[in-house]
Amino acid sequence: MDMTPSRAVLLLRISYRKPEDEAEEPQDEKARRRAEFSKGIGRQEEDGRALAARLGWNVVAVIPEDDTSAFKRRKIKLPDGTTALRTVRPGFRRALDGLASGEFDGLIADDLDRVARDPRDLEDLIDVVESRRPRIPVESVTGSLRLNNDADVTMARVMVAVANKSSRDTSRRVARKHEELAAEGKRGGGGFRGYGYTVTGEPIEAEWKILNEIGDRIMGEWDGWTAEQRAKIDPELGETDNSIADDLQRRKVPTVTGAPWYGRTIASIISKPSIAGLRAHKGEIVGPAVWPAAIPRERWEQIMERRAMRTSRDVDLSLQRWLTSVLVCSLCGHRLSGSHGNGGPRYWCDRKGGGCGKIAVKASFVEDEVERQVLDLLAMPRILEQLRTAADTEVTDDARRELAEDEAQLKELAGAYARREVTFIEYKEARGIIEARVKESRALLHSRAPMVLRRLLAGDVVAGWKGLVPTDRREVVRSLLPGYEVRPHDRSDGNKFNPGRLVPMDWPESKA
Repeated sequence: MDMTPSRAVLLLRISYRKPEDEAEEPQDEKARRRAEFSKGIGRQEEDGRALAARLGWNVVAVIPEDDTSAFKRRKIKLPDGTTALRTVRPGFRRALDGLASGEFDGLIADDLDRVARDPRDLEDLIDVVESRRPRIPVESVTGSLRLNNDADVTMARVMVAVANKSSRDTSRRVARKHEELAAEGKRGGGGFRGYGYTVTGEPIEAEWKILNEIGDRIMGEWDGWTAEQRAKIDPELGETDNSIADDLQRRKVPTVTGAPWYGRTIASIISKPSIAGLRAHKGEIVGPAVWPAAIPRERWEQIMERRAMRTSRDVDLSLQRWLTSVLVCSLCGHRLSGSHGNGGPRYWCDRKGGGCGKIAVKASFVEDEVERQVLDLLAMPRILEQLRTAADTEVTDDARRELAEDEAQLKELAGAYARREVTFIEYKEARGIIEARVKESRALLHSRAPMVLRRLLAGDVVAGWKGLVPTDRREVVRSLLPGYEVRPHDRSDGNKFNPGRLVPMDWPESKA
């Protein structure tokens, strides 16, 4: 029987390592990578077809795997509903399915490691190859991939195990290097630059000017508006990202890549901690950077606070049930959420969210009652003083000072580890403790409640309350008390709402 494949598949693969801390890759870098991929894949295809010609095989399909890792695994859902870590390679799976179904009767690749660097992937290929008698032939340009007999299979398993360990060693070293660079505030590399800086981190003055302009426009403080334009800007919200982008595009201000300005471009560049002289690693700020700040850190934090407030305002427009998460089920302790029942809007202990489903209350009744209680509280001097304390900027000043001290300590700790004065276990444990404090300080600095309270206390408190959007009302309630416990409905009251069902909760002693 002639086993020379007449329907062979050519499997090609190239993977690239992206810079670890680059969330958005510039278009010119993507184009460069695409060109490199095309060249590499082209070379593999040329060599593969030459091998097929020498062997007398007929290639009917070419499957390229674009920028695909044969080592890196992701969490996926399996057909039985469970989750597991697997390599994600649609091209490889397409080739296996074709071999299993008979669509293909042979496989050619450049090298064994182009086909598999994960033992599980190799075993899947072996299963398919051995499912036919005689075995489905597989070949590689380098000669490293052969599964003709048990000895070939054993050798392939050994070589993939070695390749897998090599990938793990490389991954570990690269991850450790990135951690070290981040701890020291240095750049992570990558060969391309972020807005405002050269590839090596030197400032670009013209782009720094644009960064500060964007910040000023977000804060509503730019001196470049005409009187007519300024009149259209809400001083509490500033200018929108899309409006800023449209103006920069009209003025033909260049981006890093030459692509047009969009609102998402503004959001991306102004939100990067790097422009404030901060080093981020895996989405977390780990400390000061070695490069200078285009925007002073305190100013950048104010811009982020303004953006958070503006985003919340956008959400507030659609949030009608402002007591969501303020009301608590007295039976199971679950937070009530707003929903629409047969009798109209209500709050209830939603089973889908983990609640018991036994407590519900009509939204209009409970909101009117809580509003009445809040207005009564706002009339009390003691409560107003409590709110002023919560809105006091000294709180954020203390948090900012503590944050700076903790970040400096993180940098000192990284230096101690680099000098081998502490072990990795000691470094990791100490860093975890400090990072927990850093998160708490940042949460306070970016908290929405102080901003809401400052606006509320700036004039007529009752009128201010009436003008608050739903989410801001919720922040004020949370500043006054942790929530209300909702008791079950007493059917002897009929359909009438009993305010006694609402029981104000007390702060823990540590909060009081």
